[in-house]
Amino acid sequence: MDTNHTSQKPHAILVAYPLQGHVIPTVHLAIKLASLGFTITFVNTRAIHHQTTKAQPSIDPDIFSRSHESGLDIRYTTVSDGLPLGFDRSLNHDQFMAALLHVFSAHVEDLVGQLVGSGEAVHCLIADTFFVWPSKIARKFGLLYVSFWTEAALVFTLYYHIDLLKLNGHFGSQDCRDDPIDYIPGVKAIKTTDMTSYLQETCTSSVCHEIIFNCFEDVKKADFVLCNTVEELEPEIISALQAKMAYYAIGPTFPKYFAKSSVATSLWSESDCTQWLETKARASVLYVSFGSYAHLPKRDLLDFADGLSLSKVNFVWVLRPDIVSSNEADPLPAGFKEEVADRALIVPWCRQKAMLAHPAVGGFLTHCGWNSILESIWCEVPLLCFPLLTDQFTNRKLVVDDWKIGINVSHKKVITKEDISQNIDGVMRGKLGDEFRKNIKELKKTLENAMTPVGSSESNMTRFINDLKAKLEKRVRSQQICT
Repeated sequence: MDTNHTSQKPHAILVAYPLQGHVIPTVHLAIKLASLGFTITFVNTRAIHHQTTKAQPSIDPDIFSRSHESGLDIRYTTVSDGLPLGFDRSLNHDQFMAALLHVFSAHVEDLVGQLVGSGEAVHCLIADTFFVWPSKIARKFGLLYVSFWTEAALVFTLYYHIDLLKLNGHFGSQDCRDDPIDYIPGVKAIKTTDMTSYLQETCTSSVCHEIIFNCFEDVKKADFVLCNTVEELEPEIISALQAKMAYYAIGPTFPKYFAKSSVATSLWSESDCTQWLETKARASVLYVSFGSYAHLPKRDLLDFADGLSLSKVNFVWVLRPDIVSSNEADPLPAGFKEEVADRALIVPWCRQKAMLAHPAVGGFLTHCGWNSILESIWCEVPLLCFPLLTDQFTNRKLVVDDWKIGINVSHKKVITKEDISQNIDGVMRGKLGDEFRKNIKELKKTLENAMTPVGSSESNMTRFINDLKAKLEKRVRSQQICT
């Protein structure tokens, strides 16, 4: 490692986890760090790059080309994730995760070795927490390791304390306790149904469990952890984590102009819904999207269609082509599109930030992805929560129980069209929606304050950079003494 320039310009290799919800905040972290004086080498997988450029053929092969015009030093490169470009990663989730677990690290290691071996000054590796290998690669090449957690701090601490969950019988056996969990540092009592989907499963031998177990061992060796949350949203949890590690809440990593990113990150061609929205009254449109990755069971999709039809609200429904299965072209009920034609717009994908920011949008029926929640808070749009997997169940808990800015669409195993319609009406037209809007307005102020020059997120970012530089300088001094 060339350490001659650490006091001037740290160089970080930044590796994004190859899922849409992880790539977006990682891209914005790269831009933020570059604007604060870093050189960034941004590493995408070839599959993500291929899908992004296919969705937007007009973009430059270097997705950061417009950032260069602002003087930002971001180099862009891609590596294989170990699978062919045409492989359906969403449909074959476990094989995709296995490739990330067993193969991807070798390609990253080759790249890091080439960069370091070229004589280029490289100082740290910043990688998504869900990777299981960053500490090993960082140690091999003499780099500092910065772990980037793109989700809520509550989710991080549940995974981090997985041994406590096992010890107390709430995870890892066929007959787990189902009483509230009240022993995680910084966490008020939490129901087992509010844990992530992987922590609710009795079988713990899946490839995803192997990733979780290994990556949360690896993160204990990180020099620093950055988290895409706001300190005031999760103060006790973050304080408890800071007692164990160098943990910095630096979120949300939104672009400077919220709805207009200078970098293409969408994996699908985006429909522009503005013209349609302009014909609708303020806060009269429900936005419906279940995210970029998870599949929705066919039965649930049909129930949502019936519930939307029954509710009589205007809505925009993002229906990914593969939302039920990659093999089903149109999963909607026969006649549904004709029935709702005068008040609905159904698109395969859209610019979500622009959608939420539009004054016609008054509610968001969501899978509760963390980016979606932060964006909804920013746009003051209350939520109807229908989590599908992973962190989304825990995010729902924050939205519904802690912050009171949304409703749980169903407490039951089976949802009905009546449940859905009533919940939609409650948020879009009822007093409940008014209460949520009042609460979310206050939460928006929390985000705004955190992002001011003296706010918590900006202060934490400054502290992180100072701590990183101090650690690099200390390493330089110790190497000089040794030589």
